[in-house]
Amino acid sequence: MSVGKALTIAGSDCGGGAGIQADLKTFQERDVYGMSVITVLTAQNTLGVHGVYPQTIEAIEAQLDAIFQDIGTDSVKTGMLFSEEIINLVAKKLKDYEIKNIVIDPVMIAKGGAPLLQKQAMTALKMNLLPLARVITPNIPEACEILGIDKIETVEEMKEAAANIQLLGPKNVVLKGGHLEGNNIAVDILFDGNEYYYFESKRIDTIHTHGTGCTFAAAITAELAKGNSINESVACAKQFIQAAIETSLNIGKGIGPTNHSALRHK
Repeated sequence: MSVGKALTIAGSDCGGGAGIQADLKTFQERDVYGMSVITVLTAQNTLGVHGVYPQTIEAIEAQLDAIFQDIGTDSVKTGMLFSEEIINLVAKKLKDYEIKNIVIDPVMIAKGGAPLLQKQAMTALKMNLLPLARVITPNIPEACEILGIDKIETVEEMKEAAANIQLLGPKNVVLKGGHLEGNNIAVDILFDGNEYYYFESKRIDTIHTHGTGCTFAAAITAELAKGNSINESVACAKQFIQAAIETSLNIGKGIGPTNHSALRHK
């Protein structure tokens, strides 16, 4: 049988809530064949990140070549890349193999505050990776870091930020509004360079949101692998992550993960 193929290039979360593990669960739930290239091993759980162990450039390159030279992929998601060296390698390989449908989740800071992207890697992210993206999916703090601004406090400021990020090269920007304060609706904005599209959902009162960014971007990646448009993919991903947060899992002693099977059971 024919099946869409999706690749995640990201860090491993041994706790299973984010990173490679969340991406593969999402791919499976969205009916695509999932593959992974592990860039970093992390020791983490619901209480936080306790260790970060980057893989060698040789190991990452070998994984990428193994997939691209044989199986190939219909879409790619990048997550935790961590260093300038890893970003530059991944960007080079994506260009060399002429990979399309690239979704960039600009992972920078863990839920508990641990840094997941080295400071000196930001330039490489903006210069070498963003121009390759079909879509980038920053949250508000990540958008502020990318643009070097202090805050985003309104939907109008979200729109301005999305437009400024789009000028850095990605074809589309999905700016997630979960960090926006002051209302009961979570608004995500898609900007395609010409128009803005709004995706709204009820804000859920829960602390158990570990892996939401990874899962949302992975759902978009899966839908693109199936040939859906950007608008369709974001809409499906919004529905998927909303269900996952509504029935998030209260496991462990800290911030629990979202429920990746929620939409299927719903």
